[in-house]
Amino acid sequence: MRTLAITENITVDGSIEMLTDWFDPQGQGDVDMADLLEENHRQDSRADALLLGRQTFEDFRGYWPQQTDDTTGITDYLNKVHKYVVSTTLTDPRWANSTVLAGDAIEEVSALKARSGKDIVLTGGITLAHTLIAAGLVDEYRFFVYPVVQGRGRCPFPQGYAISRLRLVESKAFRSGITLQRYVPLRDGGTGA
Repeated sequence: MRTLAITENITVDGSIEMLTDWFDPQGQGDVDMADLLEENHRQDSRADALLLGRQTFEDFRGYWPQQTDDTTGITDYLNKVHKYVVSTTLTDPRWANSTVLAGDAIEEVSALKARSGKDIVLTGGITLAHTLIAAGLVDEYRFFVYPVVQGRGRCPFPQGYAISRLRLVESKAFRSGITLQRYVPLRDGGTGA
């Protein structure tokens, strides 16, 4: 079974909702982001599917394909990777290598996980993330923690949802001050997913 990983950019106070300008998708101004970009490419090489909710998909589709001078490689990756958008209203994705999953989100993602392939990465899509977390379908959490406090905004986990224990599998600091924290939920007697 494939790994479903939620990868989110997150503030120190736990917000993934971008209500201020704390995140720039192509860098953080004059800060050297080469080591962070290298980590992103490492993770991308282990994934062959990007899972998005409709709003995040439309945001990505409206931004990334238009980046003609992107030297980060992000545009190239996003144009090539197979994108799955969970939506009951979107019919034509109008972005190469995109498939609309129009059925029940839990059933559609369960079927996607059962197919052979590399990791499936969900990013953005707070509502979709909450649905899949509550259904127990998430195998790993990858949080890129930005050294800012936003003071408001939705967090990656649904209100009232609890995971009794997560196991830290990787922690890495980057020159920008951003850190990566990778966790897996402990299941079945205390072992990781």
